[in-house]
Amino acid sequence: MRFLRVPFLLLCLAAVAPGVLAQAFNFDTLTERARVASLKPHAAPASRLPAELAALDYDGLRDIRFRTDRALWRDGSLPFEAMFFHRGKYAPEPVRVNEVAPDGSVRPLAYQRADFDYGRNAVNPDAWGDLGFAGFRVHYPLNTEAYKDELVVFLGASYFRALGAGTQYGLSARGLALDTVGGSGEEFPRFSEFWLERPAPGARELVIHALLESPRATGAYRFVVRPGTSTAMEVRARVFLRPGDQPIATLGIAPLTSMFLFGENQPRAGDFRPEVHDSDGLMVATTGGEWLWRPLVHPRRVLVNGFQVPGLAGFGLMQRDRSFVNYEDVEARYERRPSAWVRPLGDWGPGRVELVQLPIPDETHDNVVAYWVPERLPAPGHPLEFAYELSWQGDEQQRPPGGWAVQSRRGFGYVREGTSVAGEVQYLVDFAGPALAALPADAAVRPVATADANGRIEEQNAYFNPATRSWRMQLRVRPIDPAQPVELRAFLQHGNDSLTETWTNIILPDAVH
Repeated sequence: MRFLRVPFLLLCLAAVAPGVLAQAFNFDTLTERARVASLKPHAAPASRLPAELAALDYDGLRDIRFRTDRALWRDGSLPFEAMFFHRGKYAPEPVRVNEVAPDGSVRPLAYQRADFDYGRNAVNPDAWGDLGFAGFRVHYPLNTEAYKDELVVFLGASYFRALGAGTQYGLSARGLALDTVGGSGEEFPRFSEFWLERPAPGARELVIHALLESPRATGAYRFVVRPGTSTAMEVRARVFLRPGDQPIATLGIAPLTSMFLFGENQPRAGDFRPEVHDSDGLMVATTGGEWLWRPLVHPRRVLVNGFQVPGLAGFGLMQRDRSFVNYEDVEARYERRPSAWVRPLGDWGPGRVELVQLPIPDETHDNVVAYWVPERLPAPGHPLEFAYELSWQGDEQQRPPGGWAVQSRRGFGYVREGTSVAGEVQYLVDFAGPALAALPADAAVRPVATADANGRIEEQNAYFNPATRSWRMQLRVRPIDPAQPVELRAFLQHGNDSLTETWTNIILPDAVH
């Protein structure tokens, strides 16, 4: 990650030849547009909707569908196709969408009433004029050559999400997070305009550009989408901070948003499903070779944790548990939800991965956010440039090289008479991986566990699990002040060799036995 100055030649071109720039669109011209916008006060988008459209409820809006036969690029028999979302009460703000030809020329894509089927809705779209779009989705033959599956969606603020082969939508990503915590209220930047580069016949990647705008920031974004078993998105961004009286407290780069309601580490009575979540943990890799795993939780109040590192090799919200029997939900199919792994392209320097977890009433709400916070921010007018690869992964996903936590179960089984566990918490953590598989069942594997000042480790063991041919760690902890949380860290060791990632967990006050 670096701060940079806009090239002098680009500034000269912007001053003397605006028409040329408009005809030859590229990432540099978009950067200049974001820079110029950052010097002006933010103007909120005009989001007024026709009254009959604003009155449609959720089901009414779902009945408005884009006509697949009018998809962008269908008439050219290209591998990618784009379709558009209609505006409505749940997506009121218009976005502009353009097509970029191979020579860099730009063609605006206008809203047309004939592109949509309005179903059973008694509306008169002919009187609405050019509404713009709420967003768009891209289709590609991801799972079979006979059908173009939905591949990626950009819809709402700066939210987007994508699929790898064999997965279905779960967590989302965002362009930027501003003051998710630490400020006077979260600000949601939005992609206000998109440019879709027309793909060549037989293309295996699609390039999308976006202009990001918010009261305190602007940005130029470039996405290169490469579909596959894991769909990779190469993201490049140049972000400008607007001058103003309210400084940004927390700027989050490559933010990911997901849902965790309950799991094996936090079971829920009364639900027939063993687990309900789009992601089950946060994984962090440092440039020094350390790997961290933090199982997600559903807290009773806002919970914020920061993982400070001198250099970042990657982070992600992962759905490691891929077994249907651990969810038993034939509609949601949580075992098919993708993981999202962020790998920096270039040196992002020191900073922290911040994890925010919120209480929610049910699984229809997202409550988990993770993002990178750089140690310092640029001055207004100087862009913050960063690039990363964002991989949407299914069964084949990023893991530490040696060993990793497979599951983290909380609770007690049979307790021998006369043994008291009141006031204690127990975890059984299963680890697997090549470093463990190479060991015999009688190897001297031991856990290395520590607790913060509010926790006392009463017992820790590690042993071979013959049922799964993995290794299990048993950890029994007593909080000193049950009303306060306890931070734990643990990994498995053989001799002087660390075998696994570091399992890092938090005991919340309501978890005490």
